[in-house]
Amino acid sequence: MAPPLLSSLLLALGLGTSLTFSSSHWLLAWMGLEINTLAILPLMVSTHQSRGTEASVKYLLIQATGAAIILWGSMLNAQATGHWNIINEKEDMAMLVIITGLALKLGIAPVHAWFPEILQGTNMTTSMILATWQKMAPFILMCEVAPSYQWLTLTLGLCSIVIGGLAGINMVHMRKIIAYSSIAHFGWMMLVMSSNIHLALIALIIYSLATVVIFSTLNNSSSSTIQNLTFSWAKYPALMALFPLILLSLGGLPPLSGFLPKWLIIQELTKQGLILVIFIAAISALLSLFFYIRVVYTITAITAPNFFGYAPSKFFRSNFKTSSLSIPSVMALMLLPLLPALWAFFSL
Repeated sequence: MAPPLLSSLLLALGLGTSLTFSSSHWLLAWMGLEINTLAILPLMVSTHQSRGTEASVKYLLIQATGAAIILWGSMLNAQATGHWNIINEKEDMAMLVIITGLALKLGIAPVHAWFPEILQGTNMTTSMILATWQKMAPFILMCEVAPSYQWLTLTLGLCSIVIGGLAGINMVHMRKIIAYSSIAHFGWMMLVMSSNIHLALIALIIYSLATVVIFSTLNNSSSSTIQNLTFSWAKYPALMALFPLILLSLGGLPPLSGFLPKWLIIQELTKQGLILVIFIAAISALLSLFFYIRVVYTITAITAPNFFGYAPSKFFRSNFKTSSLSIPSVMALMLLPLLPALWAFFSL
């Protein structure tokens, strides 16, 4: 794709997200979501492959359905309350319709089946955008409507954590593994969204950091399956040495950064006395950790790196792509000591 066109599409993505972030009007927020959808479609078909075209058509249909549901809920709310403002009084039935549309756009359970298939049909860079940036706008809108419907957010969160953990166990394609991981992580965010939005934002930031590093590593090493990763040691040994730690951080293993949001969310739910919810979420998180450990075991223990025949200078060669991952990798692994500073920043 030509750089001017690519820059225009990326600017459109930023415009759509910014419009949704800054809007207090349901119609403007809906327009921001639609701009995001239309801007990502050319990136999905830029590979000129049949799977990319199929994924773009599926994505268009799903996002159009979600947008229609959100617009319908907004109209019901305007009819019942007489205004289109997001922050003013809300009508219960209309908000339930809007939450359904936002859940469809976020790809959380039980309306999640489209997300892994679409990620599998696109390239790594587009998959990274779909798993991180494209979820921010509907996530912010969900934060606006979730506080009044805790029972619904808890139900959606638990369904997402359980389904994300169970469905990802037997996956061998990395994009599908990350897709089910995304479903489980957004389930954790949904658990705490109605009671503490700051914790949900911290979880979103740490998840996005780790996911960007994982997709970038897969893109640099040209690895789409677990088996492909076992042959990437000779190309990028330093980067592949950090890759298992990033996976374990995404799984929430202490003392890595991914442990931070799960720890804080469990503390918040404990204060509310939701012991059964904590138990189900913690057990389901072990399922997600299991398929992360399976990937780590496969790429580190099954096929050892073969360094013979290569000059030592080629082992640790770097370029702009690998060097640019240094700061995100450190942040995805070592943010736990900065917990007080993060909490103070988001509590301002």
